[in-house]
Amino acid sequence: MKGLTLNCLGKKEEAYEFVRKGLRNDVKSHVCWHVYGLLQRSDKKYDEAIKCYRNALKLDKDNLQILRDLSLLQIQMRDLEGYRETRYQLLQLRPTQRASWIGYAIAYHLLKDYDMALKLLEEFRKTQQIPPNKIDYEYSELILYQNQVMREADLFQESLEHIETYEKQICDKLIVEEIKGEMLLKLGRLKEAGEVYKELIERNAENWYYYEGLEKALQPSTLEERLQIYEEVSKRHPRAVSPRRLPLNFVSGEKFRELMDKFLRVNFSKGCPPLFTTLKSLYYNPEKVSTIQELVTGYEASLKTCDLFSTCENGEKEPPTTLLWVRYFLAQHFDKLGQCSLALDYINAAIASTPTLIELFYLKAKIYKHVGNLKEAAKWMDEAQSLDTADRFINSKCAKYMLRANMVKDAEEMCSKFTREGTSAMENLNEMQCMWFQTECAAAYQRLGKYGDALKKCHEVERHFFEITDDQFDFHTYCMRKMTLRAYVDLLRLEDVLRKHAFYFKAARSAIEIYLKLHDNPLTNESKEQEVNSENLSAKELKKMLSKQRRAQKKAKLEEERKHAERERQQKNQKKKRDEEEEETSGPREELVPEKLERVENPLEEAIKFLIPLKNLIGDDIETHLLAFEIYFRKGKFLLMLQSVKRAFAINSNNPWLHECLIKFSKAVSDHSNLPEIVSKVLTQEMQKIFVNKNLESFNEEFLKHNATSIQHQLSGAKMMYFLDKSRQEKAIAVATRLDKNMRDKNVKTLTKVFEALLDGSFGSCHTQCEEYQAACHKLFPFTSAFMPATNEDDSSIASVNHTAINHDLLSNEI
Repeated sequence: MKGLTLNCLGKKEEAYEFVRKGLRNDVKSHVCWHVYGLLQRSDKKYDEAIKCYRNALKLDKDNLQILRDLSLLQIQMRDLEGYRETRYQLLQLRPTQRASWIGYAIAYHLLKDYDMALKLLEEFRKTQQIPPNKIDYEYSELILYQNQVMREADLFQESLEHIETYEKQICDKLIVEEIKGEMLLKLGRLKEAGEVYKELIERNAENWYYYEGLEKALQPSTLEERLQIYEEVSKRHPRAVSPRRLPLNFVSGEKFRELMDKFLRVNFSKGCPPLFTTLKSLYYNPEKVSTIQELVTGYEASLKTCDLFSTCENGEKEPPTTLLWVRYFLAQHFDKLGQCSLALDYINAAIASTPTLIELFYLKAKIYKHVGNLKEAAKWMDEAQSLDTADRFINSKCAKYMLRANMVKDAEEMCSKFTREGTSAMENLNEMQCMWFQTECAAAYQRLGKYGDALKKCHEVERHFFEITDDQFDFHTYCMRKMTLRAYVDLLRLEDVLRKHAFYFKAARSAIEIYLKLHDNPLTNESKEQEVNSENLSAKELKKMLSKQRRAQKKAKLEEERKHAERERQQKNQKKKRDEEEEETSGPREELVPEKLERVENPLEEAIKFLIPLKNLIGDDIETHLLAFEIYFRKGKFLLMLQSVKRAFAINSNNPWLHECLIKFSKAVSDHSNLPEIVSKVLTQEMQKIFVNKNLESFNEEFLKHNATSIQHQLSGAKMMYFLDKSRQEKAIAVATRLDKNMRDKNVKTLTKVFEALLDGSFGSCHTQCEEYQAACHKLFPFTSAFMPATNEDDSSIASVNHTAINHDLLSNEI
């Protein structure tokens, strides 16, 4: 017991010492084993804790507290078979307790033994003394959970009868109607389903799911009948948007023009900023896009001359704001189509007429982001936030744009307006698990070459996911006590796939890329590196370099002093409190030091730690397997390399990055003659299926020929052409830098990728071709900062681009 008390005081080592001493004195004491398990659990060593609990149960098999603690760990670790057995023992010992029945039923539900789960739930329901006319929330939740299990077991008829029987005793009337509609559709009772969905639409005319259900129930055979459904709803709900928006998805031609005309006029007159977002999903259809463009440019021309939507009309004149929203829409429209000069013309005209509207500056920043000028984008987003400094959304957006322009300090200062006083913004955002900031911050540090800081952010994100998983403990007993069973099962299922989240994927990808880079180019002692570099410089260049270094050192020293003073102040205010809290919940954590992180002994092993969750949960994303290949390629694990390329090949056999991996893999196999016979046989057999008796050169040529209009594919093919034969450099560069009219992906993102490949040595030394390509791209995209000619501030454009290392994904992001 002294050990348990010491553990709560944060004295871990002493606690373990006392508990082990207790065990040595009486190894057959269930109390000692139980306490040892509690210590292991507080240290997050759940497998060890389960072993201790099992040892305790051997000595006292009917101890309720140990069984409860064991069941919590088993559901946390998803040992469902063990959980079911433990819950059965608890049910036998306490058959009158509600949690005993519910826990046992949930175990069967999670194991997909629906029949047994339903039997247990029904037996338990019968014991509840709830009058038929009384509504009790917990009883209502039990019935809805029972119904959920029925639906998952495909017992549609039973589910419908069940919900109709207990309808009056369920609190959530909306879910009752939604279940009825869904079950009636599944059972083919379309007329009744139609009535249910009509009632649901009367209740909420903006829910697209209800319209989908109504269409399935009414089964309209012609376009006119389908339109009739929406027209009827629109008459009953004239202010509803959905019945006017949804028909635009399936009508075409003149009817589309007529409906779109009405829809646009109403929204422009009213002044609806998210109008473009509402219509953006129609932009996959070129015919509809041209109709929208024709209508809106017509409005703009007419409103400028006579304040009406059409010069042929006579009626009440439109207010000046209508023209403003038309220009705002046109700027978004042309930005979406990649015509950025036109988009900027329209947004500038709108700003000139109304220079106080935040949305206009916000859109201008977005246009600059899409053309690849991230510094200018951050400048205009800062302008937008300055118009309303109390708006947290625009503040966050501004910080995000600053991070994308590698302005980390500015972004931190921007966020500090909304973080807790007395602590640095970085610390507070980490404490608040603000992962959008941390993933963007990691990417910014990665581009700046500050790998230690980037890895620190990636590890912080990884820790957040661990904490979220660990926080389940609070709900295992709470949800059974409060009977929020549907939410509890949803939580367990969410936690199982938690690391599928985009934040984890971004952080893991950044970490893996950095660890691969650190493996290829380990960090050396900076002073030695400078000595080597200075030998190759002229006197003038050396003087310039030393001057730069002195300025940088002075700046770094001042920054360090400022940081140190700030840290001292924070430590006085907070350190004690934070340490106590951390030790209470999870014990002391290892501090993440950037210098240590970027100088790890085995970067590939660290990369694999981030890779494993991706392989388990995001196996349908080709990037997962290609990142896995890059790691195993450097480790020389041929069978794992084969597994990675096979899985990637099954997802998309024509992926340009996969093509590079295949050629590297095949060359690596042919270069290794000392492979074990069985491994060599498997590799030959599997590679035969992919290459089909072609040598690498012809395989690459065929790839280039097959993807003659794709810049990304041409780039990958050209890289491999140079990789296989260094004498073909001129030809490879010519292939990669083609800018014909036929090229379909001639955008900022792909051209930047090619430009970076010319810079990073993928084609050897090619300074002249690089400058020529930069000039050609600048003609196509004059606003893109990467393609702009060198200014006096930079030594050269190439050095500038290498330093910022443009992130292509950022340039292609849309609203």
